[in-house]
Amino acid sequence: MYSLNVPVPGEVARLAEQLRPSLFQFDSVRDQHTLVVKRFGNRDDYDRLEMQVRTTLVGSPAFEARISEIDCFENPARGDGPVVYLTVESPGLHELHRELIAEFDRIEDIEGDDYVPHVTLARGGNPDVAQQLTEHDIDPITWNVTRLQLWDATYEEPTATISLPA
Repeated sequence: MYSLNVPVPGEVARLAEQLRPSLFQFDSVRDQHTLVVKRFGNRDDYDRLEMQVRTTLVGSPAFEARISEIDCFENPARGDGPVVYLTVESPGLHELHRELIAEFDRIEDIEGDDYVPHVTLARGGNPDVAQQLTEHDIDPITWNVTRLQLWDATYEEPTATISLPA
C-alpha cells in the first residue's frame, strides 16, 4: 500500500518517545511516526502514481501544522482499537487532502469528511488506558510542512520526497 505522508519533525518523534513508557499496555506501539495525507491503496503502477501525485501537487504551498493534544479512536474504521494518537491541526493539510481526493479515489470511512489528521502512537488494548492518556497534557508543537513523502507501507520506507511549495 502506498500513501502520501508528512514526515514529522524531531520534536514530534521525541514526544512520541517520551510517551512510549505509557503505551506498554497496548498491542502494538509505533516505532516510526508519520502523518498520512492520502492513502492510495495497492498499486502495481508506482511510476505512474508518482507522476500523478507530483502533477496534482504542482502549485501546492508549504503550510503549518500543529500538534496540541493526545486523543483516541475508540472504534477505528480499520484495524484494532483503541488507537491512541497525537492530534494534528492544519487548515493547509485539510486543503491538500481535499485536492488529492478530488484527483484520486477516496477511501471510505477514513478520507474526505472522515479524515482526521493524526500521528498514531499505539493501537489495541484497554480502552480505559487509552482514555487516561487523552487526559495527559502536552506542550504544543508547531512546524512548517515543506516536504511530503510517498510511502511504501510494505517496506515501511519512503519511495520519493516532494518539496513544498511544489
